[in-house]
Amino acid sequence: MTRLALYLRLVRLDKPIGILLLLWPTLSALWLAADGHPNWSLVAIFTIGTILMRSAGCAMNDFADRDFDRYVERTAARPLTAGLIAPWEAVAVAALLALLSFVLILPLNGLTKALSVAAVAIAASYPYFKRFFAIPQAYLGIAFGFGIPMGFAAVTNGVPAPAWALLAANIFWA
Repeated sequence: MTRLALYLRLVRLDKPIGILLLLWPTLSALWLAADGHPNWSLVAIFTIGTILMRSAGCAMNDFADRDFDRYVERTAARPLTAGLIAPWEAVAVAALLALLSFVLILPLNGLTKALSVAAVAIAASYPYFKRFFAIPQAYLGIAFGFGIPMGFAAVTNGVPAPAWALLAANIFWA
């Protein structure tokens, strides 16, 4: 298997449902914030950014869980767990994807950029947080839904109460 194929498996592009779980809340936020008429460049930025960050999150998760995943049938064959790629490669892939997603939002306002820093921190901390938190799905819901405040910020340069309500609903949905 080529390196590229291993990296694509690492970031789970063969399992796109995870992308949709992040994309629908984000696109909903863009549509709501723009009163049903979002700027198509924002739709493109957030769609590509969602794919990149979900992929980065998968690589981060596999790095964090590499010592546990070998004991779980569902995860034992993942490229990092199976020893097909090195831990530093997973970190490098995650960092590159996160950097590319940040480059996408450079033309956007400062609030969106600031929220993106929080989004990366949440995504990077989830694999560790889930070990100690009684309901890790709630934290994952924040990670999966953080495109909501970012989408509102990109459209309105603010995060109004409806955005936080939508994020809360997303947390309960997750």
